[in-house]
Amino acid sequence: MARDSGTDDPRVRIRPDKRGSRPRTKVRPSYEDAEPAMVLTVDRGRYGVLLDAGLPSRREIVAVKAKELGRDGGHRGQSAIVVGDRVRVVGDTSGSAGSLARIVGRDERSSVLRRSLEESASGYERVIVANADQLVIVVAAAQPEPRPRLVDRCLVAAYDAGMDPLLCLTKADLADPAEFLERYAALDVPWVITSSMTDDPQHDAGLSALHERLAGRTSVLVGHSGVGKSTLVNALVPAASRATGEVNTVTGRGRHTSSSAVALELTGSGHQVNAGWIIDTPGVRSFGLQHVKPEDLLAAFEDLAEAATACPRGCTHGEGAPDCALDRWAEQADPASRARLASFRRLLESRTPEQPGR
Repeated sequence: MARDSGTDDPRVRIRPDKRGSRPRTKVRPSYEDAEPAMVLTVDRGRYGVLLDAGLPSRREIVAVKAKELGRDGGHRGQSAIVVGDRVRVVGDTSGSAGSLARIVGRDERSSVLRRSLEESASGYERVIVANADQLVIVVAAAQPEPRPRLVDRCLVAAYDAGMDPLLCLTKADLADPAEFLERYAALDVPWVITSSMTDDPQHDAGLSALHERLAGRTSVLVGHSGVGKSTLVNALVPAASRATGEVNTVTGRGRHTSSSAVALELTGSGHQVNAGWIIDTPGVRSFGLQHVKPEDLLAAFEDLAEAATACPRGCTHGEGAPDCALDRWAEQADPASRARLASFRRLLESRTPEQPGR
């Protein structure tokens, strides 16, 4: 219906007010009654979350993301909700069959593990998990053969995210991992070794050592398909029942058995609440690092960062960089420090896109 034109001429008409009779308000709900929760799974717009994650009274529910949080994606995936996120939920939080709550807020993240797409010129980044403090890089001693380049790239991602790296060598009964571990000695990366043979004394000892490293922490497990990651998860959390697969004897690569990330709580003693969390991720074949700048990586090496303060502006700190102060520092450094610099530069080089077969 047209509004009154204020004239008797019936030919004069005024368009209706597009805003309607009720102006929109910019006031948004405060959600003061929202409950804190931790995201355990993400599956096609449905989020499995754990309410009161730090209390014995916790319960798992299913939720969707409120519209006001924005669509997933973006240059850095800032609007995405990922496994490990601490969120706030409202609505039906009973957890009963068919119930559905809403995620209305996400707390500030303490860390973000992300990777960029190698084929994207814009450096599009994908957030993998949030709020983890340890990256466990799972590598098989054999079947499939270890690929140091991917390990290097995972280390860069861990340092960039401010996470502590941990090497976990599996299938040590098939090959001696000593030579491979020597490659990372200068970086002081801790490691644990496990065996695939349950009757091997190293099997139980390795699992025990790994459990100690994981206790009280939130750890992300990353590795190629077929390295035994799901087998490790099942040993650490028997109720997980993660599917396991075989390695292709022709290609030497494993088959993907995990399709999405999932957070699982480690088994503690008695009523221990914070026994630790592990986040299992699908097997990876590449790890894009276009988002990582040389200074981001250098910040993880205090001794090298201090020496690099004398570098010229815009120095890449790589091998052959003009007037790089790290070269002068290396001339007076001990052999261990020089080895550390060489390892740092190897990690720098690993940021470039992977080549087929490497």
